[in-house]
Amino acid sequence: MNELEKADDAASTTSGNLEGSRFHTALQRNRSFVAAEGHRGGVVVPNLGLIVITCLDPRTDPALFLGLGLSDAIVERNVGGRVTPEVINDIFFLAQIGELMGSEGLLYEVAIIHHNQCGTGFLANDEFRRRYADRIGVDQSGLVAKAVLDPVATVVSDVELLRSVFADPARIAVSGHVYDVETGLVTTIAPVEP
Repeated sequence: MNELEKADDAASTTSGNLEGSRFHTALQRNRSFVAAEGHRGGVVVPNLGLIVITCLDPRTDPALFLGLGLSDAIVERNVGGRVTPEVINDIFFLAQIGELMGSEGLLYEVAIIHHNQCGTGFLANDEFRRRYADRIGVDQSGLVAKAVLDPVATVVSDVELLRSVFADPARIAVSGHVYDVETGLVTTIAPVEP
């Protein structure tokens, strides 16, 4: 029994029939990925030395609009692609791994990518923001600042925040970009500092 047959056998015995599941199509695509050995050659340290932070909007998949392949970049997606305390912690974690592996010079370039027509714009709506704050148990006063109404302004703000935390651009470089969901074009707003 080959690897793919073992995986299919395990899936059918542990999770039952997935035919009615929304995940079924993705699982079928995974079988094609395995058959084509798409997982071969993956490495822990990204080939491009790149960390991409972007929105979880399904129109903003950086593997597609940046042409990223397996192990090219570390991709972190969240609501709006914003720099949050969790994102900062993750970058510290990745930097520490890079240092542990003895990396000299630049560890990573962090590319922050915001986009137009972002759903976080709903956070500017009082009723939506109130209901969302109640749902997640937070004070709504800080949520409006998370809205990406002007992606140029918000990406500049997030770049400045990240640069203030990672003050050595020789180790962690930061750039900011805006993706246009209508044209597919990425525009650099804040290039890496020299």
